Amino acid sequence: MQKNSRRTLADGTHISDLINLETREVAMRTLSDPELYELEMERIFAKTWVFLGHETEIPKSGDFMVRDLGSDSVLVTRDKDGINVSLNVCPHRGMKISTLDCGNTQAHVCIYHGWAFKANGDFIGAPVEKESMHGKLLTKEQLGLKKARVAIYGGLIFATWNIDGPSFDEFLGDAKWYFDTLWCRTDKGMEVLGPPQRFTIRANWKTACEQSASDGFHVLTLHRWLSEVGPYRKPGSEGGGGDLTPEMYGSEVYTAHAHTMRCIELDRKIRRLTGKDPSELSVKEKLEALPPPGVTQEMIPELLRNLSEDQLKVITWRPPQVGNFFPNGLFEFVYIPTPDGVVGVMALHAYVPKGPDKLEFVNWILAEKDTPPELKATMLRLGVQLLGTSGMVEQDDSDTWPHQTIAAKGAVSKHITLKYQAMYETGKPEGWPGPGDVGDGFTKDDTQWRWWQYWHELMTAES
Repeated sequence: MQKNSRRTLADGTHISDLINLETREVAMRTLSDPELYELEMERIFAKTWVFLGHETEIPKSGDFMVRDLGSDSVLVTRDKDGINVSLNVCPHRGMKISTLDCGNTQAHVCIYHGWAFKANGDFIGAPVEKESMHGKLLTKEQLGLKKARVAIYGGLIFATWNIDGPSFDEFLGDAKWYFDTLWCRTDKGMEVLGPPQRFTIRANWKTACEQSASDGFHVLTLHRWLSEVGPYRKPGSEGGGGDLTPEMYGSEVYTAHAHTMRCIELDRKIRRLTGKDPSELSVKEKLEALPPPGVTQEMIPELLRNLSEDQLKVITWRPPQVGNFFPNGLFEFVYIPTPDGVVGVMALHAYVPKGPDKLEFVNWILAEKDTPPELKATMLRLGVQLLGTSGMVEQDDSDTWPHQTIAAKGAVSKHITLKYQAMYETGKPEGWPGPGDVGDGFTKDDTQWRWWQYWHELMTAES
């Protein structure tokens, strides 16, 4: 039987037995098993659409950056026709073509034997053209770099090796309705505020990604400093006195392909800012009182033009603030209390697999292109302080993941289970206009459980 069609691991364990779909439990060994890791690279990262970066990172023709699509290095390039993603491996002798992180060039030349390629991956030729050192058995058209399918969505770059698989819109599914309120809300869109931050964590990629699937409950304990000494501290009270519990209420959305989001209640913030009952305010008045993170008062007419009435209802009631792109992306569109009011911060994380017990954490801070420079500077500063690679929030999160990975290797502990048994007992809140599965009330485990359900579906699917 071919390796990529196996459903049983070398020790006889069925992959389907690693997850109990009835009791909502996941075997700890999933967070460390090297054999599972190799299968994940084939069945998940080679099959789904994977987030790679933002188009404003490579604004000019000839610009390129090197990223990872699962376990494969890829060239992400821009030419006159748009953005391309190609395997960063020379088809001649398997040398990595670019060993740089980024740059600008009209031709990518392999340092080993000098084979050259266009930005779109097409083969140009080998040195000493008259000697035909690329041979005559294959045409130049057959000697290009392996190309991935590419989708640009709201400036975000996604790619997949699954050439004949689902379209990007099909992959997003119901999540697109909500994601449009984040990425497609203004006329000019967003830009990155400098290159992404990156650091390596000795942890399995899934430890970070299952948390990024909208785990809200850990904020109360792992990030309790937010209310003790952080932005949610109650001024003038001993020991902080802030309460994060209200941030646990709202709606949570989880979709078929495990894209999820936490939609947190805004009513109390709007009531505090205006002194009025939010039910008495129009959508426009709510937007003016508390614009979405990263949006200025001047951009509000753009929101009214670009979003539907139902989408506007959601972003002024319970907007998506934290969520994920399956398999390994996270977004944060959060309100940060400051002495001068509230500042919106927008960040993107990718948790790039680097082995069964290693991941690369990549962090981007973004702003709308029309955001005033002084506000961009504030958003960048707050974003790095809280959500960056040395940010206070991420220091908490990245401390737990290595411990989980180590525990998943223990002779006894690898057999215990992760439990996702706190379930919503309500459906959508009354008047909720958006699609997908929606839970109402205090944060629960359904979003993370959906992440594991889709992992299970992909890992046990027919090749």
